[in-house]
Amino acid sequence: MKAGLGHLKVTPHKLRHTAGPATRQRVRSTLRAALNAAIVQQLITFNPAAHVELEAGKRPKALVWTDERILHWKRTGEKPSPVMVWTPEHTGLFLDHVAEDRLYALFHLVAFRGLRRGEACGQRWTDTRLDAGLITVVKQLVVNGGEVYEDAPKTDAGARTIALDSDTVQALKRHRAQQDKDREKWGSAWVETGRAFTRENGELLHPANVTRRFIELYEEAALPPIRLHDLRHGAATLAHAAGAGLKDIQEMLGHSSITITSDTYTSLLPEADLAIAEAAAQLVPRARATSEDTGRQVRAQPGEVGEPMPFDADPLGDIREINSPSAHAPLTHRSRTAHASLTHRSRIAHANGPGREVRGRVEPLTEGENPGQSGNAWCPRQDSNLRHPL
Repeated sequence: MKAGLGHLKVTPHKLRHTAGPATRQRVRSTLRAALNAAIVQQLITFNPAAHVELEAGKRPKALVWTDERILHWKRTGEKPSPVMVWTPEHTGLFLDHVAEDRLYALFHLVAFRGLRRGEACGQRWTDTRLDAGLITVVKQLVVNGGEVYEDAPKTDAGARTIALDSDTVQALKRHRAQQDKDREKWGSAWVETGRAFTRENGELLHPANVTRRFIELYEEAALPPIRLHDLRHGAATLAHAAGAGLKDIQEMLGHSSITITSDTYTSLLPEADLAIAEAAAQLVPRARATSEDTGRQVRAQPGEVGEPMPFDADPLGDIREINSPSAHAPLTHRSRTAHASLTHRSRIAHANGPGREVRGRVEPLTEGENPGQSGNAWCPRQDSNLRHPL
């Protein structure tokens, strides 16, 4: 056999690419299942694929094209992640740029509703109800060895019905009107496939040509690079930012598992991320300001300083009650700390005689100065930006 095959030269196909870790994991799983079936049929006695070790097939996390990442890409040519997502501004610029392209409606549909490339190319008009604002994904176009054929959706969950927004409905209606004009123009040469998106003469679209056209268009618009499939990631991110739950996004994208949706397809947009951070911070009631005025102590009002406090008065009794559940527990601890600090100061004052506290230490009073007249005698509180006279 070696002699018979010795004259053959193996040359890599120009379209062949290296499979990633996740793909290799799926290949091993398929091979292992086939060999297990062979064991059942007593064709082999053990499964060699069961002992093959591969690196973990971890899905890459999608990242948003922020200004900092775009600058880094322009300087180095490196993408921060294999999966990149445009911001809403980027998506808007792209759609505006391709508004007159004959495949505009396809790109619009993928960008907002997250269809896979093969699903968009295989969408049929009979499964598209524009008056109801719904499309049903039933078929997809698959490429195998350069040939295009029709197949069922990728997963059982891939067969789904998706609601359309009004802009997408209008884009599809304009596209159908243009397709009717093309059908009339081509006459008997028109190839009737029943697809929503076709070539000029009605023939099936080759998914690879759609990808090439997508790259040409975003390069013309000077936008950072993404894959056509990343428009699907962008649709999930937009839906997430608009308030859709993970279950809703899973059904929209046709995922078999919600884990795939949460791990891969829902990147947080910077604006939404900031809004969440601000909203979370506002949930915690604070007795002192945490803005740019933080750290600036507010002294007592004029007339309060220097007024002696009765000997039997509670030094903490002037603190107003904080009617916040989240403030109750910390207040108990801080109150004990304040009492301990006051007791410590009292002992010092008793040992050294009358004095005043200056920056944490007790100094003797000047001649003729009463203990209650010192303007430096303050009691700082951690739970308030007010300091009260001793």
